[in-house]
Amino acid sequence: MERKVNKFLIEWKNSKYRKPLILQGARQVGKTYSILAFGREQYANVAYFNFETNPGLKKTFDESIEPVYLIPLLSRISGQTIIKEKTLIVFDEVQLCERALTSLKYFCESAPEYHIIVAGSLLGVAVNREEFSFPVGKVDMVTLRPMDMEEFLLAFGEAELVAQIRERFETDTPMPAALHEAALSYYRQYLVVGGMPECVEKYLATKDFILLRHTQALMLESYLNDMSKYNKENEMKKTRLVYDNITVQLSKKNTRFQYKLIKSGARAAEFENAIEWLALSGIVTRIHRVEHPMKPLENHRDIDSFKIYVSDVGLLCAKKNIVAEDVLYPSGELDDFKGGMTENYVCGQLIANEYPCYYWMSERGAEVDFVIQRDGKIIPIEVKSAENMKAKSLTVYIGSYKPAYAVKLSNKNFGFADGKKTVPLYAAFCL
Repeated sequence: MERKVNKFLIEWKNSKYRKPLILQGARQVGKTYSILAFGREQYANVAYFNFETNPGLKKTFDESIEPVYLIPLLSRISGQTIIKEKTLIVFDEVQLCERALTSLKYFCESAPEYHIIVAGSLLGVAVNREEFSFPVGKVDMVTLRPMDMEEFLLAFGEAELVAQIRERFETDTPMPAALHEAALSYYRQYLVVGGMPECVEKYLATKDFILLRHTQALMLESYLNDMSKYNKENEMKKTRLVYDNITVQLSKKNTRFQYKLIKSGARAAEFENAIEWLALSGIVTRIHRVEHPMKPLENHRDIDSFKIYVSDVGLLCAKKNIVAEDVLYPSGELDDFKGGMTENYVCGQLIANEYPCYYWMSERGAEVDFVIQRDGKIIPIEVKSAENMKAKSLTVYIGSYKPAYAVKLSNKNFGFADGKKTVPLYAAFCL
């Protein structure tokens, strides 16, 4: 399956400023697959090391982390001759060996001719940075996220449909009705399947929603296991409480996170560490309210008001036990959850494009779902789960802040009128 990260990896390989690369991301987003596919295509050979499947590897790094010491040993362990510039060295599950992570500093300083990529999940929470030195300034870093809608369409061989969507987005001209309906159908499938590569691959091969849901359930279980493995014992239960409560929060008309919905009398001080753990692990995305949509947006965020979305909308549906047919063939069954689910989808597409996201709410309760900075302009984005295009809050925002244009995401076809760019939900990746 084609992943956009491959373009970044090729640019990294060819850069004269290349440093060892850390590819981070939540579990199951396809880090290992992407790295190995890149290695097979771009290098003479790959020397691959997995600290989870081969825990004895840690002893090698306990002795020394100098490249001159490590390279001969790693070559012997992997059975691969490690050649400068021609071999890709891969450390997988590197969060299990902090010394291997620290060694990247020395590869950068004294052996930059070796190409090395490390992959890790939960790097933000699993590495003891008080005891081990994180190679700040000595590494390149990139985060891999679940497949976005564009990658999903490409996996189905729909390159021409993607090209049509991008063209219509740029020109604000409607898609032909048949293509519009086909793209909406893929969008509804994406809501159920999500962007985890294994889920996409199995659905593509079988169209079996029972098998898909089983795969998603295993992924959710692995997340719960990580909460136990990489979390302090007194925080583990709180982290699970917050994670289990997210679907409840997204089922409310106001999707702003409310502590009282976790349990009666809950307070921020009690659960803020749990929320931080989930965000750092990549399992969820937290976006804050921006009080005044002015540059830089970060300076105007309200740290006490935020929303939380699950990193993958397919896992959100699995967690909520959503029946696939209720999404694929829309009915009134999901009315309470549809808005939050759609917001969660849009958040995923924006985050995949590396946007820091915020939302806006006026003192009188008018709310715009997302605010981003795009091409140097601050752009408000209103999300509707159907064709209902009444966007009173967006009108309030436009009247107050006069943006260059606004975006309305819904099931409606492309268009532009009165400073509002109408974009179908399936085209959110174009932003």
